[in-house]
Amino acid sequence: MSVLPLVFTSGWASGINAYAVVLLLGVFGATGLTDEVPESLQRPDVLIAAGVLFLCEAVADKIPYVDSVWDSVHTVIRPVAGAVVGALLAGQSGSLSDLAAGAIGGSTALASHAVKAGTRMAVNTSPEPASNFVLSTAEDLGVAGVVTFAMFHPVAAAVIAAVLLVAGLVVLVFLISRIRRFLRRRAQRREERRIAREEPRPPP
Repeated sequence: MSVLPLVFTSGWASGINAYAVVLLLGVFGATGLTDEVPESLQRPDVLIAAGVLFLCEAVADKIPYVDSVWDSVHTVIRPVAGAVVGALLAGQSGSLSDLAAGAIGGSTALASHAVKAGTRMAVNTSPEPASNFVLSTAEDLGVAGVVTFAMFHPVAAAVIAAVLLVAGLVVLVFLISRIRRFLRRRAQRREERRIAREEPRPPP
């Protein structure tokens, strides 16, 4: 079970930016900073592909509404990436079954992806574009920081990831309730304007 904290943390991070997780783990393994990373993630072709896709995501993730389209495309990709990375990490250490690790990594990635995608949809209702750039940059730095921290302090990093996941879910529930109230008020105003236009005007 010693690899469980790293599996959980990588799953959480994969739900936000799967390509960054693969790239970071591969670089850490290739440079010898850790022996927890399987060789399949250290291959040059994997690192190049992850790097190119990470750059694509870094651009798309900062453009309003484009980020939501990108998130919808990755609704399957991110949980699958979290499951695969978790299974590979478990197979490397031999301390946790591949199936259990895949389930943990995939489910955690799905939860954090839901938080990311839902929060972005809420932020896209804002009239200014700066919030998307700031939030995306914060996500990139958060993933890089937590994954790097997990290489040296996996348990502490897993606790941080769990706290961030729970906090994100709470914020998402709050944002959803606010968006629903906003949409109801807007629909009500539209209905009131429609009724006002259809009311007969008094004769002159």
